[in-house]
Amino acid sequence: QVQLVESGGGLVQAGDSLRLSCAGSGRSLRPYAMGWFRQVPGKAREFVAGMNGIGGSTFYVDSVKGRFAISRDNAKNTLYLQMNSLRPEDTAVYYCAARGRVLTALIPSDMDYWGKGTLVTVSS
Repeated sequence: QVQLVESGGGLVQAGDSLRLSCAGSGRSLRPYAMGWFRQVPGKAREFVAGMNGIGGSTFYVDSVKGRFAISRDNAKNTLYLQMNSLRPEDTAVYYCAARGRVLTALIPSDMDYWGKGTLVTVSS
């Protein structure tokens, strides 16, 4: 089993930056494909960024390309999401997720393990 715990959320102003962290335990995250998703109340959870395991490729939703960057530190068993130039529409609960196979459809149902989320609020 893999346990995931997100941190780093908070209240910021438009244009600011935040770095989210997702600490893994139970197993090494190294071979897992990892992803960040976000959800606004009343809307479906959506894919934000993803990274395949062991030197794998990265993926981003168009709305965050050039502003967000996903990375991982295998020594710390931690996944990150660096978010720059934040916008009010980025406001959501951000979830970390892991998948035991290569990322394919980039949808929530493809992921095997989930954290409980961290809230990001961007004021205008």
